[in-house]
Amino acid sequence: MPNLMPALPPGYRAGPATAQDVSTIHSLVSACEREVHGRGRADPGGIAAVFARPGLTPELDTLLIHDQAGRLAARAWVDRRCEVDVHPQHRGRGLGTVLLGWAEARARQAGSEHIVQTVPDDDKDAVALLRSRGYEPMVTEWLLEFAMPDEPAVPGPPAGIMVRPFRTGDEHAAYQLIEDAFDEWQQRRKSYPEWAQHTVERPAFAPGMSALAFNGRQLVGAAISLDLPETGEGYIEEVAVHRDHRNQGIARLLLRHVFRAFHRQGRRTCTLATHSDTGALALYLRVGMTVRHSSTVYRKSLRTAGR
Repeated sequence: MPNLMPALPPGYRAGPATAQDVSTIHSLVSACEREVHGRGRADPGGIAAVFARPGLTPELDTLLIHDQAGRLAARAWVDRRCEVDVHPQHRGRGLGTVLLGWAEARARQAGSEHIVQTVPDDDKDAVALLRSRGYEPMVTEWLLEFAMPDEPAVPGPPAGIMVRPFRTGDEHAAYQLIEDAFDEWQQRRKSYPEWAQHTVERPAFAPGMSALAFNGRQLVGAAISLDLPETGEGYIEEVAVHRDHRNQGIARLLLRHVFRAFHRQGRRTCTLATHSDTGALALYLRVGMTVRHSSTVYRKSLRTAGR
């Protein structure tokens, strides 16, 4: 297999990432988020889950760039999707271009026909770089927030519906419900281990602030939450309602239960991410959430690029 190690500007060195680099990568990603949005949102558990992605081989699919002092200056990983981050102190030196070129070469080498990357709309330089390399916008993502100066009111449930917090033993039923619901728009169904790495096995998972809705013994809705101490906010990782129980107000009910649970834990803001393929933005806006910022998912065909 050809060596894809890129040529770097003077003073930098590159090598693959390992699971031991999670903390350092988290610091880098948080610095990039603060530069663009004024605050960080990443957590180490989310970054660690990348290393558990099926098919991802860290020694081939990840790359870290360090400066002369050994500090992490930039990082990238690629496995159909791609993420590239350059520390604010090292921008303007061509590292983003180097890593993006490496990611495209690695994706092509692995047999991918396209590559996808999500970039904040406020990061104008990153957007310009992607567009200059032939990336086209695919979908829009939004980070929404719900401010809670006072304890949120929770409406009464629809007839026959009962809501309670997540309990040990609910994991597989919640996984089945969520993945079945997401099958309508997601490109790839997650296995249970992969799903669990991003949710119930994540260190930030907050079962007491996660809500499940039942019709009798049947699980018909779920809101899986994370408590992110570094942000001082609650975060809802996933919301899903069984297709036979939609348009009854169950999603709104679950969200309100989660908002109240986080408020009682001292959180005054709760956030949630969604994108245009789900068609759920209007629901969240009706619940009272507002858009904090947006990102765009860009896609590039590697078949065309390789000819």
